[in-house]
Amino acid sequence: MIKGIIEANETLEPNTKEITVLRENFPSCFKEDGSFDIERFKEFLNGKVAVSHEGYELKFLGKNYARLLASMDSTCVIVPDEEHNSKPENRESQNIYISGDNLDGLKHLLKSYARKVKCIYIDPPYNTGSDGFVYKDSFSFTAEELSEKLSIDEEQAARILDLTKRGSASHSAWLMFMYPRLLLARDLMTDDGVIFISIDDNECHNLKLICDDVFGEENFVAEFPRITKRGGKSSDVTAKNHDYLLMYSRGEKPNLYPIEHDDEAFKNKDEFFEERGFYKLNQTLDYDSLQYSTSLDYPLEINGEIFYAGQSKELYEERKKGNHDIADWAWRWSKEKFEFGFKNGFVVVKSCKTGKRIYTKTYQNASIKSEKNGYYIAYSDRTKPLSTLELTENIYSNDNATKAADKTIGKKIFDHTKPVELITLIARLCTRKDDIILDFFSGSGTTAEAVMKINCQEPENERKFIMIQLPEMCKEGTSAYKAGYRTICDIGMDRIKKSAEILKKEFSDTTADLGFKHYTLQEPSDDTLDKIEDFDAAKQGFAATNDILNDFGTQTVLTTWLVRDGYGFNAPVRKIDFAGYDGYYIDRHLYLIDGGLTNDGIMAITDMYEMDGTFNPENVVIFGYSFAWTITDELKTNLARLGSTERNLRINFDIRY
Repeated sequence: MIKGIIEANETLEPNTKEITVLRENFPSCFKEDGSFDIERFKEFLNGKVAVSHEGYELKFLGKNYARLLASMDSTCVIVPDEEHNSKPENRESQNIYISGDNLDGLKHLLKSYARKVKCIYIDPPYNTGSDGFVYKDSFSFTAEELSEKLSIDEEQAARILDLTKRGSASHSAWLMFMYPRLLLARDLMTDDGVIFISIDDNECHNLKLICDDVFGEENFVAEFPRITKRGGKSSDVTAKNHDYLLMYSRGEKPNLYPIEHDDEAFKNKDEFFEERGFYKLNQTLDYDSLQYSTSLDYPLEINGEIFYAGQSKELYEERKKGNHDIADWAWRWSKEKFEFGFKNGFVVVKSCKTGKRIYTKTYQNASIKSEKNGYYIAYSDRTKPLSTLELTENIYSNDNATKAADKTIGKKIFDHTKPVELITLIARLCTRKDDIILDFFSGSGTTAEAVMKINCQEPENERKFIMIQLPEMCKEGTSAYKAGYRTICDIGMDRIKKSAEILKKEFSDTTADLGFKHYTLQEPSDDTLDKIEDFDAAKQGFAATNDILNDFGTQTVLTTWLVRDGYGFNAPVRKIDFAGYDGYYIDRHLYLIDGGLTNDGIMAITDMYEMDGTFNPENVVIFGYSFAWTITDELKTNLARLGSTERNLRINFDIRY
């Protein structure tokens, strides 16, 4: 478990992950001594990829150190909030809230959710100098160790360590903080997945460069400007009232959906064509044309009345004489198309203050095509792609966000929050049924509220959210602290709960998932790590080490293993009683965690393998601290016999420490 992770981390280098991928896919490029033959590798690329000997890249102090951090596995365990998770509204929920460092959280998620997250939204610290960002690091290396791992001199290693230990808000510190998180985030995204990142002027240029490095410059989609507030306090030169939303794809062309917009113009109903839905009127046939054409300047006869493209017969006759000092009025449709549209109910005459005017009708659900002449009149689906000017609308400003947060968690509880409408817009653009939306800078929980709200509005498209938030302490004396909140996680989770109550009232018949399961990432104490380091299975056995399991708890060990083995946070694990001993079974794994397994229990496990055709886990995973070697050996011996039975089972043993 943790002991193996610590030992594996000690041998890691910044490029371990990349070398592993190369070795798997290009084994012939590795020599007997393990060195990589770059010239042989170029031969594989010849004719397919242009190999450049010069390049443009972002370099900063600690870049390789950041890559090393991304490669190292997390030693944190996952502690389930059993009281919260067992409540009726949360028991079956597929939504996840994780309290802990998002670097550890992303590493755990990768074990179960790699290539499964459709959309990521994050609002990281902007590094403004006043937003509280200071780089802090829990890893401990000596300059000598880091020098060896990164293949740099000790002086440079010391500079990096100084940056991590004293805390810094420099550009290098911010990039070193963001880089490993973005590397891990990319591996979580589906092939057509997208990521949105909010940022302001302080780091926008650096974020663009680092995202080009991580996702590939060719996968940059857009940089949306967002109005944060109307007006804004001026600096020496300008008013600071905007930030940006960067959008990148995982690799494939992102599968984006048109955004539906409510349009008050669709308010007319036609009693003869009810199946067409509501329609709006368009003045497309009778106004000053952008480009005059004599072929579109003709009289129209409708029910015995004559209509001209201009305001009168006199102006029409003047134009026909070649007098173009007057307005050049023209129709937008040809006479034949107009007659076709009128015949099929797409043209109507309406009275107005200046007389009668001709309008076309755009229906919600109706379109028609002339087979004879090819005329086509399209319906409006009231959808459009996201515009770069979309986010300048006031509903996407922070003023609107503050009002929404105030409604749920109280005034001034959270200083910086994004509008629910912003995340709703993103979710509608990128996700549909069963898609996962991840926010690993969860903050006040805006993303969770947005996902729940859109699920209530679109019950056919049930989305899931995963939130990660570091449980930063609320400062004494703040509104949040006075309101009883002690951490940012307390605020975020309470907002989700209160938002759920509001949504239940607003959508009284909703069946949407308005709950969430909560987990905390916990680093083992120094005392526990000492016990793990000193443990010797051959000498001590389980009796001397029960206190290690007490430190973790059975459910913590089980949850951590389930996520590690790819089953996720919502795994339908089955608890089975083996002659008084509890084992945990799911799919290909049987987990044995607690001490106290007896010979009767071993026989019960063996019997279930032999008698129950639905019970056939290929892997038996045991918590090594809980078992004396004699019990482990007895279990192995009994299960090994299954290989010679009718079922011919081959069981793999995995002892974890």
